[in-house]
Amino acid sequence: MNLEPILPMEPVPSSTIPTGEEWIAQVKWDGVRVLTYADNGGVRLYNRKKNERTMHYPEITNISEYCTSRSIILDGEVISLGENGKPSFQRVMRRDGLRNMDRIKIAAETVPIIYMIFDIVYLNGMWINDRPFHERNEMLSHIITPNKHIQLVPLVSQTQGLFDAVKEQEMEGIVLKRVNSPYAIGKKREDWLKVKNFQDIIAVIGGFTLRHNTVTSILLGLYDSERRLHYVGHTGTGKMTVNDWRELTKELKEIVTEHPPFHKIPQRHADAVWVRPEKTVKIKFAEWTEGGALRQPSIEGFIEIPPEECLLEGI
Repeated sequence: MNLEPILPMEPVPSSTIPTGEEWIAQVKWDGVRVLTYADNGGVRLYNRKKNERTMHYPEITNISEYCTSRSIILDGEVISLGENGKPSFQRVMRRDGLRNMDRIKIAAETVPIIYMIFDIVYLNGMWINDRPFHERNEMLSHIITPNKHIQLVPLVSQTQGLFDAVKEQEMEGIVLKRVNSPYAIGKKREDWLKVKNFQDIIAVIGGFTLRHNTVTSILLGLYDSERRLHYVGHTGTGKMTVNDWRELTKELKEIVTEHPPFHKIPQRHADAVWVRPEKTVKIKFAEWTEGGALRQPSIEGFIEIPPEECLLEGI
Protein backbone atom coordinates (compact mmCIF):
# COMPACT_ATOMS: atom_id res chain seq x y z
CA MET A 1 0.00 0.00 0.00
CA ASN A 2 1.46 3.36 -1.06
CA LEU A 3 -0.70 5.66 1.08
CA GLU A 4 0.99 7.12 4.16
CA PRO A 5 -1.10 7.79 7.29
CA ILE A 6 -2.16 11.39 7.95
CA LEU A 7 -3.16 13.31 11.03
CA PRO A 8 -6.93 13.85 10.91
CA MET A 9 -8.75 17.16 11.06
CA GLU A 10 -10.02 17.95 14.56
CA PRO A 11 -13.00 20.05 15.72
CA VAL A 12 -12.62 23.10 17.97
CA PRO A 13 -14.51 23.08 21.31
CA SER A 14 -17.52 25.40 21.42
CA SER A 15 -20.10 26.39 24.01
CA THR A 16 -22.55 27.73 21.44
CA ILE A 17 -24.46 26.00 18.65
CA PRO A 18 -24.53 27.88 15.34
CA THR A 19 -27.62 27.70 13.17
CA GLY A 20 -28.35 28.52 9.57
CA GLU A 21 -27.88 26.94 6.18
CA GLU A 22 -24.08 27.03 6.28
CA TRP A 23 -23.98 24.59 9.22
CA ILE A 24 -24.81 20.90 9.50
CA ALA A 25 -24.65 18.69 12.60
CA GLN A 26 -23.66 15.09 13.31
CA VAL A 27 -23.70 13.00 16.47
CA LYS A 28 -20.31 12.89 18.19
CA TRP A 29 -19.79 9.18 18.74
CA ASP A 30 -17.96 8.07 21.89
CA GLY A 31 -15.39 5.72 20.40
CA VAL A 32 -11.98 5.49 18.75
CA ARG A 33 -11.05 7.63 15.73
CA VAL A 34 -9.93 5.34 12.90
CA LEU A 35 -8.90 6.20 9.35
CA THR A 36 -9.10 3.50 6.68
CA TYR A 37 -6.51 3.45 3.90
CA ALA A 38 -7.09 1.26 0.86
CA ASP A 39 -4.87 1.23 -2.22
CA ASN A 40 -3.56 -1.37 -4.66
CA GLY A 41 -5.46 -4.13 -2.91
CA GLY A 42 -4.03 -3.39 0.54
CA VAL A 43 -6.01 -2.07 3.51
CA ARG A 44 -4.57 -0.50 6.65
CA LEU A 45 -6.22 1.13 9.66
CA TYR A 46 -4.63 3.87 11.78
CA ASN A 47 -5.85 5.86 14.77
CA ARG A 48 -5.52 9.64 15.21
CA LYS A 49 -1.95 9.23 16.50
CA LYS A 50 -0.91 7.22 13.41
CA ASN A 51 -0.78 3.99 15.43
CA GLU A 52 -1.79 1.01 13.33
CA ARG A 53 -5.01 -0.80 14.22
CA THR A 54 -5.42 -3.06 11.18
CA MET A 55 -5.41 -6.29 13.21
CA HIS A 56 -7.79 -4.93 15.85
CA TYR A 57 -10.79 -4.40 13.57
CA PRO A 58 -11.00 -7.11 10.87
CA GLU A 59 -14.67 -6.15 10.31
CA ILE A 60 -13.41 -3.04 8.48
CA THR A 61 -10.56 -4.44 6.44
CA ASN A 62 -12.60 -6.33 3.82
CA ILE A 63 -13.38 -3.09 2.04
CA SER A 64 -14.99 -4.70 -1.02
CA GLU A 65 -17.92 -5.71 1.23
CA TYR A 66 -18.99 -2.11 1.76
CA CYS A 67 -17.09 0.19 -0.62
CA THR A 68 -17.08 0.30 -4.43
CA SER A 69 -13.73 2.12 -4.57
CA ARG A 70 -10.47 0.26 -3.94
CA SER A 71 -8.40 3.45 -3.59
CA ILE A 72 -9.62 5.53 -0.70
CA ILE A 73 -9.03 7.17 2.69
CA LEU A 74 -12.06 7.12 4.98
CA ASP A 75 -12.41 8.89 8.33
CA GLY A 76 -14.71 7.68 11.07
CA GLU A 77 -15.22 6.47 14.62
CA VAL A 78 -15.19 2.87 15.80
CA ILE A 79 -17.81 2.36 18.50
CA SER A 80 -19.19 -0.52 20.54
CA LEU A 81 -22.68 -0.42 22.00
CA GLY A 82 -23.30 -1.22 25.64
CA GLU A 83 -26.27 -3.08 27.09
CA ASN A 84 -28.26 0.16 27.05
CA GLY A 85 -27.77 0.48 23.30
CA LYS A 86 -25.51 3.52 23.66
CA PRO A 87 -21.83 3.79 22.66
CA SER A 88 -19.53 2.61 25.45
CA PHE A 89 -15.96 3.91 25.44
CA GLN A 90 -15.06 1.30 28.05
CA ARG A 91 -16.21 -1.51 25.74
CA VAL A 92 -14.49 -0.28 22.59
CA MET A 93 -11.22 0.13 24.50
CA ARG A 94 -11.30 -3.60 25.24
CA ARG A 95 -10.85 -4.04 21.51
CA ASP A 96 -8.49 -1.14 20.92
CA GLY A 97 -6.29 -2.06 23.87
CA LEU A 98 -5.90 -5.69 22.79
CA ARG A 99 -2.25 -6.71 22.52
CA ASN A 100 -2.54 -10.46 21.96
CA MET A 101 -3.85 -10.68 18.39
CA ASP A 102 -4.51 -14.41 18.86
CA ARG A 103 -7.55 -13.31 20.88
CA ILE A 104 -9.02 -11.07 18.21
CA LYS A 105 -11.56 -13.64 16.97
CA ILE A 106 -13.02 -14.05 20.47
CA ALA A 107 -12.90 -10.29 21.02
CA ALA A 108 -14.80 -9.68 17.77
CA GLU A 109 -17.58 -11.96 19.02
CA THR A 110 -17.78 -10.61 22.57
CA VAL A 111 -17.25 -6.92 21.73
CA PRO A 112 -18.82 -6.25 18.31
CA ILE A 113 -18.03 -2.90 16.73
CA ILE A 114 -19.57 -0.47 14.26
CA TYR A 115 -17.49 1.82 12.05
CA MET A 116 -19.31 5.18 11.85
CA ILE A 117 -17.93 6.81 8.68
CA PHE A 118 -18.23 10.60 8.47
CA ASP A 119 -15.71 11.77 5.86
CA ILE A 120 -13.58 10.88 2.85
CA VAL A 121 -10.18 12.42 2.13
CA TYR A 122 -8.86 10.50 -0.89
CA LEU A 123 -10.70 8.78 -3.74
CA ASN A 124 -9.54 6.86 -6.80
CA GLY A 125 -6.01 8.20 -6.76
CA MET A 126 -6.96 11.82 -6.03
CA TRP A 127 -6.81 13.93 -2.88
CA ILE A 128 -10.26 15.47 -2.38
CA ASN A 129 -9.68 17.09 1.01
CA ASP A 130 -10.06 20.57 -0.53
CA ARG A 131 -13.52 19.79 -1.86
CA PRO A 132 -16.47 21.17 0.20
CA PHE A 133 -17.79 18.93 2.94
CA HIS A 134 -21.21 18.59 1.31
CA GLU A 135 -19.55 17.25 -1.86
CA ARG A 136 -17.39 14.79 0.06
CA ASN A 137 -20.46 13.58 1.93
CA GLU A 138 -22.30 13.09 -1.36
CA MET A 139 -19.40 10.98 -2.63
CA LEU A 140 -19.59 8.83 0.50
CA SER A 141 -23.28 8.14 -0.05
CA HIS A 142 -22.52 6.83 -3.55
CA ILE A 143 -19.65 4.49 -2.72
CA ILE A 144 -20.51 3.13 0.77
CA THR A 145 -23.07 0.39 1.34
CA PRO A 146 -23.88 0.13 5.07
CA ASN A 147 -24.02 -3.23 6.84
CA LYS A 148 -24.09 -4.38 10.47
CA HIS A 149 -20.50 -3.21 11.02
CA ILE A 150 -20.44 -0.20 8.68
CA GLN A 151 -22.64 2.90 8.91
CA LEU A 152 -22.64 6.42 7.51
CA VAL A 153 -23.12 9.18 10.09
CA PRO A 154 -26.34 11.05 9.18
CA LEU A 155 -26.41 14.82 8.67
CA VAL A 156 -28.96 16.91 10.59
CA SER A 157 -29.81 20.48 9.64
CA GLN A 158 -31.59 21.22 12.94
CA THR A 159 -28.41 21.72 14.94
CA GLN A 160 -30.00 22.71 18.26
CA GLY A 161 -32.59 19.98 17.93
CA LEU A 162 -29.90 17.33 17.50
CA PHE A 163 -28.04 18.56 20.57
CA ASP A 164 -31.25 18.49 22.62
CA ALA A 165 -31.87 14.89 21.53
CA VAL A 166 -28.29 13.86 22.31
CA LYS A 167 -28.51 15.53 25.71
CA GLU A 168 -31.78 13.74 26.49
CA GLN A 169 -30.14 10.41 25.64
CA GLU A 170 -27.09 11.32 27.77
CA MET A 171 -24.73 10.82 24.83
CA GLU A 172 -21.42 12.60 24.32
CA GLY A 173 -22.36 15.57 22.14
CA ILE A 174 -22.44 16.79 18.55
CA VAL A 175 -20.03 18.00 15.86
CA LEU A 176 -21.03 20.96 13.70
CA LYS A 177 -19.50 21.45 10.25
CA ARG A 178 -19.67 24.22 7.70
CA VAL A 179 -21.18 22.67 4.60
CA ASN A 180 -18.48 24.27 2.41
CA SER A 181 -15.54 23.41 4.67
CA PRO A 182 -12.46 21.60 3.36
CA TYR A 183 -10.80 18.77 5.27
CA ALA A 184 -7.78 20.47 6.85
CA ILE A 185 -5.34 17.59 7.34
CA GLY A 186 -3.65 17.67 10.73
CA LYS A 187 -5.31 20.91 11.82
CA LYS A 188 -7.98 22.25 14.15
CA ARG A 189 -10.22 24.80 12.46
CA GLU A 190 -13.42 26.53 13.42
CA ASP A 191 -15.04 25.06 10.31
CA TRP A 192 -15.65 22.10 12.64
CA LEU A 193 -16.99 22.66 16.16
CA LYS A 194 -17.67 20.18 18.93
CA VAL A 195 -20.30 20.82 21.58
CA LYS A 196 -20.23 18.34 24.42
CA ASN A 197 -23.01 17.29 26.72
CA PHE A 198 -20.40 16.69 29.41
CA GLN A 199 -16.70 17.37 29.87
CA ASP A 200 -13.91 14.83 29.70
CA ILE A 201 -10.14 14.69 29.96
CA ILE A 202 -7.35 12.13 29.77
CA ALA A 203 -5.58 11.98 33.15
CA VAL A 204 -2.62 10.11 34.64
CA ILE A 205 -3.09 7.64 37.48
CA GLY A 206 -0.71 8.50 40.31
CA GLY A 207 -2.04 6.25 43.05
CA PHE A 208 -4.93 4.16 44.33
CA THR A 209 -6.73 3.01 47.45
CA LEU A 210 -7.58 -0.59 48.34
CA ARG A 211 -10.36 -2.44 50.08
CA HIS A 212 -10.23 -6.23 50.48
CA ASN A 213 -7.13 -6.24 48.27
CA THR A 214 -9.01 -4.65 45.32
CA VAL A 215 -8.69 -1.10 44.01
CA THR A 216 -11.61 1.06 45.11
CA SER A 217 -10.47 4.44 43.76
CA ILE A 218 -7.74 5.97 41.63
CA LEU A 219 -5.89 9.25 42.19
CA LEU A 220 -5.69 11.46 39.11
CA GLY A 221 -3.13 13.97 37.91
CA LEU A 222 -2.25 16.35 35.07
CA TYR A 223 1.14 17.81 34.17
CA ASP A 224 2.05 21.50 34.12
CA SER A 225 4.55 23.12 31.73
CA GLU A 226 7.41 22.26 34.10
CA ARG A 227 6.60 18.53 34.05
CA ARG A 228 5.14 18.55 37.57
CA LEU A 229 2.17 16.26 38.16
CA HIS A 230 -0.70 18.02 39.91
CA TYR A 231 -3.39 16.09 41.75
CA VAL A 232 -6.85 16.92 40.33
CA GLY A 233 -9.10 14.45 42.14
CA HIS A 234 -9.98 10.82 42.66
CA THR A 235 -12.79 8.52 41.59
CA GLY A 236 -14.07 5.04 42.25
CA THR A 237 -17.07 5.14 39.96
CA GLY A 238 -17.66 4.67 36.26
CA LYS A 239 -18.38 2.10 33.60
CA MET A 240 -16.41 -0.64 35.36
CA THR A 241 -17.35 -4.28 35.99
CA VAL A 242 -16.07 -6.34 38.91
CA ASN A 243 -13.64 -8.02 36.52
CA ASP A 244 -12.46 -4.62 35.26
CA TRP A 245 -11.56 -3.62 38.83
CA ARG A 246 -9.68 -6.89 39.30
CA GLU A 247 -7.70 -6.34 36.11
CA LEU A 248 -6.94 -2.75 37.11
CA THR A 249 -5.76 -3.92 40.54
CA LYS A 250 -3.36 -6.38 38.91
CA GLU A 251 -1.98 -3.74 36.51
CA LEU A 252 -1.51 -1.03 39.14
CA LYS A 253 0.19 -3.36 41.62
CA GLU A 254 2.87 -3.97 38.99
CA ILE A 255 3.87 -0.27 38.94
CA VAL A 256 3.75 0.49 42.70
CA THR A 257 6.44 2.86 43.96
CA GLU A 258 7.41 4.29 47.35
CA HIS A 259 7.66 7.81 45.95
CA PRO A 260 4.52 9.91 45.45
CA PRO A 261 4.48 11.11 41.80
CA PHE A 262 2.46 14.25 42.60
CA HIS A 263 4.06 17.68 43.01
CA LYS A 264 2.12 18.05 46.26
CA ILE A 265 0.89 15.04 48.21
CA PRO A 266 -2.94 15.02 48.18
CA GLN A 267 -4.67 15.63 51.49
CA ARG A 268 -6.86 12.91 53.03
CA HIS A 269 -4.99 10.15 51.24
CA ALA A 270 -2.82 8.73 54.01
CA ASP A 271 -3.92 5.26 52.91
CA ALA A 272 -2.98 5.78 49.24
CA VAL A 273 -0.66 3.42 47.40
CA TRP A 274 1.55 5.32 44.94
CA VAL A 275 2.32 4.19 41.40
CA ARG A 276 4.67 5.28 38.67
CA PRO A 277 2.70 7.70 36.43
CA GLU A 278 2.45 5.37 33.42
CA LYS A 279 -1.24 4.51 33.01
CA THR A 280 -3.77 6.95 31.55
CA VAL A 281 -7.55 7.06 31.80
CA LYS A 282 -10.43 8.95 30.19
CA ILE A 283 -12.46 10.74 32.86
CA LYS A 284 -15.95 12.20 32.53
CA PHE A 285 -16.74 15.05 34.93
CA ALA A 286 -19.25 17.82 35.60
CA GLU A 287 -16.96 20.85 36.01
CA TRP A 288 -13.80 22.21 37.61
CA THR A 289 -13.98 23.43 41.21
CA GLU A 290 -12.45 26.75 42.23
CA GLY A 291 -9.63 24.78 43.85
CA GLY A 292 -8.67 23.14 40.56
CA ALA A 293 -10.23 19.72 41.14
CA LEU A 294 -12.66 17.65 39.12
CA ARG A 295 -16.28 17.67 40.29
CA GLN A 296 -18.10 14.32 40.02
CA PRO A 297 -15.38 12.50 38.06
CA SER A 298 -16.08 8.99 36.76
CA ILE A 299 -14.09 6.49 34.73
CA GLU A 300 -14.97 6.23 31.03
CA GLY A 301 -12.19 3.87 29.99
CA PHE A 302 -8.45 3.34 29.86
CA ILE A 303 -6.53 4.67 26.90
CA GLU A 304 -2.87 4.38 25.96
CA ILE A 305 -1.33 7.78 25.32
CA PRO A 306 1.99 9.17 26.60
CA PRO A 307 1.36 10.45 30.15
CA GLU A 308 3.25 13.67 29.37
CA GLU A 309 0.44 14.58 26.96
CA CYS A 310 -2.00 14.84 29.89
CA LEU A 311 -1.69 18.57 30.50
CA LEU A 312 -3.25 21.29 32.61
CA GLU A 313 -2.84 23.68 29.68
CA GLY A 314 -6.07 24.99 28.20
CA ILE A 315 -8.19 23.77 31.10
